[in-house]
Amino acid sequence: MPSASHRPPQRALERLIARADRLLERARQVSSNFSRWRVAIFLTGVVCSVVPYKLGWFHLGNAALGAFFIIFMIVARYHNRLEDRMHRVRLWRKIKRVNLARSRSEWSGIPERTIPASADHPYAADLDIVGSCSLLRMLDTTISSSGRDRLASWLLDQPPERTNWQTRQSLAKELARLPLFRDRLALEASLIDETEIDGHRIRASLQTTASFPGLGPLLVIQSILAASTLTLVLLYLLTSLPGYWVLSFTIYAALFILTLGRSAPVFSRALSQHRELDKLGAVFGYLERRCYTTTPSLGQLCEPLIRGDRRPSQYVRRVARILQALSIRAHPLVHLTLNALCPWDLFFIDRLERVRKDVLSEVPVWLDTLATLEAASALGTFAYLNPDYHWPSPISPSVPAHADGRVATVVARSLGHPLIPSTVRITNDLELRGLGRILIITGSNMSGKTTFLRTLGVNICLAQAGAPVCAASFEWSWVRLHSCIRVDDSLEAGLSFFYAEVKRLKRILDAVRDQSMPAVLFLIDEIFKGTNNRERLIGSRAFLRALASSNGFGLISTHDLELAEMEHEIPHATNAHFQETVDTNILTFDYRLRSGPCPTTNALRIMAQEGLPVPEAKDW
Repeated sequence: MPSASHRPPQRALERLIARADRLLERARQVSSNFSRWRVAIFLTGVVCSVVPYKLGWFHLGNAALGAFFIIFMIVARYHNRLEDRMHRVRLWRKIKRVNLARSRSEWSGIPERTIPASADHPYAADLDIVGSCSLLRMLDTTISSSGRDRLASWLLDQPPERTNWQTRQSLAKELARLPLFRDRLALEASLIDETEIDGHRIRASLQTTASFPGLGPLLVIQSILAASTLTLVLLYLLTSLPGYWVLSFTIYAALFILTLGRSAPVFSRALSQHRELDKLGAVFGYLERRCYTTTPSLGQLCEPLIRGDRRPSQYVRRVARILQALSIRAHPLVHLTLNALCPWDLFFIDRLERVRKDVLSEVPVWLDTLATLEAASALGTFAYLNPDYHWPSPISPSVPAHADGRVATVVARSLGHPLIPSTVRITNDLELRGLGRILIITGSNMSGKTTFLRTLGVNICLAQAGAPVCAASFEWSWVRLHSCIRVDDSLEAGLSFFYAEVKRLKRILDAVRDQSMPAVLFLIDEIFKGTNNRERLIGSRAFLRALASSNGFGLISTHDLELAEMEHEIPHATNAHFQETVDTNILTFDYRLRSGPCPTTNALRIMAQEGLPVPEAKDW
């Protein structure tokens, strides 16, 4: 596979970051000049205004004050625009730096927002799908919690429905060609607030009513009293009618005072809702303005956001107008005056409640659309940063690889691990065809057996999520992934290491016995390593026989060279191995998969190199 030095996206990202640095440096110099000009204009304006006043030239002083004030505001406006653009460039540069870190597998430069997986998940922990240095962290470019949850579900809930998979992959392919669109999507949200859009908090805040019990009748009563008061005031001023308006106004004012405490919390809750909706509005506003003629999959996804009068940005603007009306609470005199004339607070609280109900009915569609868009955008970014990766397509069920018509196939060329930097990544070819097919992998310690199991599992996970895979070519059939690689004991659950391993293997056995589901691709590392040699070999042979006649196929690694002899007993079992070379007592590994059982071992040699007591080399 091409090395990092031949990957255009890295060079392009480096150039863009360097360009952003140059722009910011020039902008900082211009901003400093603006600051000096503002100080100079202010001081000159003070002098040119005060001196005429001292001399009694008041008209000249007023003219100078007005002129310098206008000049100062013009300069300040351009200065603020420059600062806004600098802020945008900084955010854009940050996005590019994170993408460059992803392309180089530099974990320190990638934000960590992990999602814990269930301890009983069949492969998440073993294959590093979630965690600190995980596939999800490498892929995660989302700007909302809903998007990250959707991306995680694509990686963890497999296999998907074929139609859903086709939709998400076509969407990811389109987005891979739109780096500016993906950057703008993240930028629009970051300009409002760099914290992520929290879909759970938005739903929770919208579930809380903006009104209070009795708002409707109270609004009607207060409106009648306000209209009556205004009418009576006019009659009092224009005719000889006594001042009955005092009575109606007193009742109106009393009701206002009694309900003031109940309406006060509404404004703070509404502000919280608006901050969240404002970020959604910025993102959706960009999506609404875009043309989708050349991107049909993206247009179909965004169609619910751009139709008619149900656009998210319109709802957000309605909420903003209502909040602006309610924000007069910050000005007590204006607030009291307006509420003395009409039930201002009650009217806009009622409008806010109506809008809240409308938004609550629409927001699930908005968040669902955004989640799918973000997850597909993450896959598109992954494809853009790795142009040498291959977009796979599953083998059609109409081409069976087994006598009963079920497909069980994985064929890959130059298969590599996507989380290993391309500068040190070693790739291998693999071919697994047919149910019951078992590849028994033997090899020395540290030779690459476990990494190869994870390599296959991670790429299957990527393929079934709709992403490109780290391979030159890749064919596979829909599979259920199950693994037993990273096994830990549990003091809390009272499980020993061996018993924990047995429970994991039992889950795999139960899965492969299910004939109603797609085939299981199992990945088992060092089977039964928690027990003695004799029982490990007996148990391993029996387990392999059960797998060979099941609805599954896969890889098993082992140190037991005796287990390699199972290829003579099981028709679908074959051997492969990794090995080391020794040069002047130094072990080196090429991490190449070779056919047949491993001809060498290295445990005693490693012990000797570390100074542990071992027999003489001639006795090995």
